[in-house]
Amino acid sequence: MNADAKTVLLVDDAPANLQVVRSILKSTYKIQIATSGEKALKLANQSPAPDLILLDVMMPEMDGYEVCSRLKSAADTRDIPVIFLTGQTETDDETKGFEVGAVDYIHKPFSPAVVKARVHTHLMLCAIREQLARQLLTIQHEMETARDIQMSILPREIPSIQGLDIAARYIPMTSVAGDFYDFIQIDEKRTGVLVADVSGHGMPAALISSMLKIALAAQIGCASEPAQVLAGLNHALYGKFQGHFVTAAYILVDTEKRSISYAGAGHPPLVVRDNFAAETREFVENGLFLGFFPDATYSSIDIPFREGDWGVLYTDGILETTNSAEEQFGIDRLKLFVQNNHDLPAGQFADKLLDDLSNWSDTASGRDREDDITLLAIHFEVS
Repeated sequence: MNADAKTVLLVDDAPANLQVVRSILKSTYKIQIATSGEKALKLANQSPAPDLILLDVMMPEMDGYEVCSRLKSAADTRDIPVIFLTGQTETDDETKGFEVGAVDYIHKPFSPAVVKARVHTHLMLCAIREQLARQLLTIQHEMETARDIQMSILPREIPSIQGLDIAARYIPMTSVAGDFYDFIQIDEKRTGVLVADVSGHGMPAALISSMLKIALAAQIGCASEPAQVLAGLNHALYGKFQGHFVTAAYILVDTEKRSISYAGAGHPPLVVRDNFAAETREFVENGLFLGFFPDATYSSIDIPFREGDWGVLYTDGILETTNSAEEQFGIDRLKLFVQNNHDLPAGQFADKLLDDLSNWSDTASGRDREDDITLLAIHFEVS
């Protein structure tokens, strides 16, 4: 017998049954024998544990159903496959066995071919499950590493700019995300802000969003011209991937001129609250999304701001968050939120918006998030 042969535990109070099954399997597997449920549980909890258990249903003191239930309720034994040995053929009896965790039945009188085939099949399935579990664990570790890398490319801190209160929030749907944001601080008066969203989710989107870090850094020479920044990003991304695209919005905040220069690339509108007029508006100055059209061009608009005004950049994960009735949060609710919460500091403003989204979508109770979310809120406090 191969030294690596699997171990099968036979559990039956009838010596004749044990002898028959043992004779069928002994040339292929290591055999352990238990004549009671109590002894079976002790052997199952020893190290190394059996790879598979053949368990008689009808036994005194503790029947097979109870033994199987105990095995499946214990962390150390719950993954051992259990096949019931039974002379019963009633559907209700078999259903009960599956309910307590058995993977199969072998009926008496025993057919050597059936016994060998069932045992081999379930040992193979168990080995496949273990291999998949190891692969999943490896993937999880890789995703955690990828998340750490991706988080490291996001700004470590918000730029400290006199006259501006800025808050940023980034919530990936999965371990890694396709959203991205960053700042270019040109001087003490001018700051560029980019928010971008890669189509799709997971690792491909995350890799593309990582490319934006390098591509944006290369735009430092034109950072004061939002339309040129987007054109430069489009040129840098074009031809680098297929099946994906990037939406983006870039604004230049100039605290000396008290203006926002804004350009978009297929991105949701910039939301601005005019404190003097006490109204909240949306601005759309969109060219084509990035990375798909080599000759795409972009334009920008200038929006003046005064003390107390707000500017809000975000990805479509906010607008497209749905409730249980599949109703989207939408731009009107976002504008209403800005209108009703303009007196909060930027950090509290951002947190409250995310709380409202969570309540709207019921993610707090376990409902899955539908998209990545990025939010940049800027409160203009220039005096």
